[in-house]
Amino acid sequence: QVQLAESGGGLVQAGDSLRLSCKASGRIFTTRAVGWFRQAPGKEREFVAVKSWRDETTLYADAVKGRFSISRDTAENMAYLQLNNLQPDDTALYYCAFRVQSIVLPQALDLLRAARTYDYWGQGSQVTVSS
Repeated sequence: QVQLAESGGGLVQAGDSLRLSCKASGRIFTTRAVGWFRQAPGKEREFVAVKSWRDETTLYADAVKGRFSISRDTAENMAYLQLNNLQPDDTALYYCAFRVQSIVLPQALDLLRAARTYDYWGQGSQVTVSS
């Protein structure tokens, strides 16, 4: 089992930055990748970014490329999402998710755009951006 807990969300103005953190505990040694997703009210959960737990393989959604940055610290069992130049459309509940089942990266990286490919989820951290 893996437990995830996000933090760092808040209410900011357009153009501001935030850093979301995801603390992992449990059977971390089996982790293959960490992803970030977001869900706005009335919308489906959407992919934001994913990073391999074991190398630098990374993928971003087009909507956040160049503004958001995903990172992880395997020694501290932490994952991060740096959100820069935030816009009102970025308002959502942000989730971190871990994939622990085996997957071949980077060949299967595109599969990690889908929420169903992740095994564990945090409870979410709210980001609200005012105009």
